[in-house]
Amino acid sequence: MANNSFVLPRPGTVKSNEPPIQAPSEADYGATFGNLLPSARYLQTPNGKVAYYELSPLSPTPTDLKTTISRVLFVHGVQTPAIGLLPLASALSSRFPYAQCVLVDLWGHGLTETPIAAHEATLFHSLLEAVMVDLGWETAHFVGYSFGGSTTATFAAAYPHRVASMVLVAPAGLLRSTQFDELQRSYLRGGQGLEDEARSWILEFLGGQLVVPSDWKERFGRGEVVAEAVRDWQMKQHQGHAASVVGIFRDGGCLDKHAEFAEAATKGIEGLCILGELDDVCSVQDLHDVGMRNVSVVPQVGHGVVRQKVPEVARLIEDFWQKLE
Repeated sequence: MANNSFVLPRPGTVKSNEPPIQAPSEADYGATFGNLLPSARYLQTPNGKVAYYELSPLSPTPTDLKTTISRVLFVHGVQTPAIGLLPLASALSSRFPYAQCVLVDLWGHGLTETPIAAHEATLFHSLLEAVMVDLGWETAHFVGYSFGGSTTATFAAAYPHRVASMVLVAPAGLLRSTQFDELQRSYLRGGQGLEDEARSWILEFLGGQLVVPSDWKERFGRGEVVAEAVRDWQMKQHQGHAASVVGIFRDGGCLDKHAEFAEAATKGIEGLCILGELDDVCSVQDLHDVGMRNVSVVPQVGHGVVRQKVPEVARLIEDFWQKLE
C-alpha cells in the first residue's frame, strides 16, 4: 500500500541523493484496467524512470503528402495520468491518421516514478524534453489539460523552438495564491505539523471526496476511462503519488503562472485554448489578461471538459489543426 504521508523537498532545498520512489508495475496496471493503452515505453532519466505510450499512426504518410500534424504530445493534469487523455488522443488519431500521438505519465502518476525533488515546473520541463529526445522529435504539437496545460504554457515560454503549436484545455496556472485565506496559504507553505492537514485540504480542493462508481470495471471493459477508479488505484498503489500531487499543487505550476503564460503568448506559437463554460479554475478573461486570444468555450460543462465532451473538444482541435495545415 502507498505511503501517503511522505513529503517532498521544497524549492530551494539541497537536492536529495535518495533514489526515486518506484511506480507500480505495468502488469498490475493492466490487470486492474485492461489494455486500453499500448504497452508502455520506459525512459531512464537523471530524475527517475518515465513511462510513455505511443499511438502509432493509423496510416503511413504517403510520399506525396505534406502534413503539418505529424507529432503530437499529450500532457495530462494532476491526479489522472496519461490514460485520462486516451479518449481524446484516440479521437484525434482517427482524424489525423498520419500523426504519431504520444501520451506521457508525469512524475508520480501512472507508471512514472516520483523523484525526491521539489516538483517545480522545470522538473516537468526536463521530463518533456527527455521524452522528445528519446523519440527523436525536434518539435511537437502539444495538447495539455489542466496542470498539463500550465506545463505546456511554461514549457513553451522556456523552449519555444520545441513547440509547433499548443492546445491548452482547461489550463491550470492562473489561479492566484492570494485568493486563499491565511490558513490555506499556510498549507501551501507547509511545514512541520501541517502536512497531514495540508494534504487533506489539497486533495479536497482538487477533486473533493473521491467516490469510485460501482460499475467502473464494466465501464473499463467497454473501453471507457473512469478517472475516479484510476485516481483511487494510484492513491493505494503508487508509493509516491500523493506526495507528487501535493508537490505539483504547491510548486509545479497550478498557481501564479501569469508571467509565464504571458511570455508564452509572445513567442509566435499558434495556440488554442478550450474551456468548459462552468469551469471555476480558469476563465476566458483570465486567458485574455495574459494575451491568450484564441479561446473556445464548450457549453454546459466544467473543468472535466476533456473527458466529458470528447467529441466537442476533438472537433475544436481538428478545426485548429486544419488551419495550420
